[in-house]
Amino acid sequence: MNRKAILQGLFLILSPLTLTSCFSSSKVDAASEGSVGKQLTDLDAAYRQGIITEKEYMKLRKAIISKND
Repeated sequence: MNRKAILQGLFLILSPLTLTSCFSSSKVDAASEGSVGKQLTDLDAAYRQGIITEKEYMKLRKAIISKND
């Protein structure tokens, strides 16, 4: 097997594992994401680190709170 084929195979195997944490979503599932407090703390940390914009922060914060009302 050549190196290119091995790297492509590894990419196909590993990409689903890494990509799931790269995308943000406004849909929040409290059961799979932990407590509301933890979700809000993680969201705040992402905003403060510049990972998400203020607009994204506000949208996701609202989604977390409304989903758990």
